[in-house]
Amino acid sequence: MADKKRPVDPVGPASDKKKALETAIAQIERDYGKGSIMRLGENADVMVEAIPTGSLSLDIALGIGGVPKGRIIEIYGPESSGKTTLALHVVAEAQKRGGEVAFIDAEHALDPTYARALGVDIDSMLISQPDTGEQGLEICEALVRSGAIDVVVVDSVAALTPRAEIEGDMGDSHVGLLARLMSQALRKLAGSIAKTNCVVIFINQLREKVGVVYGNPEVTTGGRALKFYASVRMEVRRVEALKNGTEVVGNRTRVKIVKNKVSPPFREAEFEIMYGEGISKLGELVDLGVKLDLIQKSGSWFSMGDTRLGQGKDAVKKYLTDNPEIAQEIEDQIRANSFKLMSRQSQIAARAAGRAVDVSADDFEG
Repeated sequence: MADKKRPVDPVGPASDKKKALETAIAQIERDYGKGSIMRLGENADVMVEAIPTGSLSLDIALGIGGVPKGRIIEIYGPESSGKTTLALHVVAEAQKRGGEVAFIDAEHALDPTYARALGVDIDSMLISQPDTGEQGLEICEALVRSGAIDVVVVDSVAALTPRAEIEGDMGDSHVGLLARLMSQALRKLAGSIAKTNCVVIFINQLREKVGVVYGNPEVTTGGRALKFYASVRMEVRRVEALKNGTEVVGNRTRVKIVKNKVSPPFREAEFEIMYGEGISKLGELVDLGVKLDLIQKSGSWFSMGDTRLGQGKDAVKKYLTDNPEIAQEIEDQIRANSFKLMSRQSQIAARAAGRAVDVSADDFEG
């Protein structure tokens, strides 16, 4: 019986494999440019950078100190819950760090006076009020591809009306037009957003599905594509109205991190949004200070060590306004102890990533 032929081994010596791989990488870089392929360990900038949200508790809940750069963010919730306010705070924080920002106002409802009150430099902010959804998304793509923009806000997905719907008559049925438009736009945008390190925030509205007996009937507009492409999805809801006597002066707002690809999801943050002022930073300092026992609460009195801060939260906020150095001291201590607000799993994830707000991995116990 003749000996069976031995199968040819397609894999050569290790040195040949390495040489073949280097040749392939060189060819790819010649065809598609430097950086089109690399070893992950060679890239020193794999850490996800973040832009603060203007809310300290939300920055802690997000796990990296804000919204991640180079990613798509979705903010959704009921009407007048604080979605645009939150997006404008991100815009203001980006501007404070010298970034360029753009606001695509598809709803044609941006209030420049309110935006200025939140700290937005409206003189340098780019604004577009597109006629159609296609136009708005093309403008967004052009801004992202320029590489010069740090934050683009699209307000809102539901208001991105497809051209066919605008040119048609009232009552015409246009099933799935917006969903197809968003799906195509996000396919084109995703790569550019990552390469240019730009944050694109889509504000979205809620609708209700008819005939749902069990489960949540609420659904976001624009189909499912945005749910897949978004790295962070935040659900914003009003919890209660804040009153001064009988006058409503603001809302207490809860933000739930429904999806988070850069840190553990399903964490929540609560803060106050005051009418005409936006997110109350001092209110957050009081809330987080009490949680971390930096501020002691006895009945309606608040104190910090031997120092009496005031009776009632409003009195404490006024005291901190008059004594900014104490407010700064409380903020520094909250940042230094923010890991205590995290669950054990969140601490492990932050440790693996090597950062959590302003905390180094060395601050976590093994």
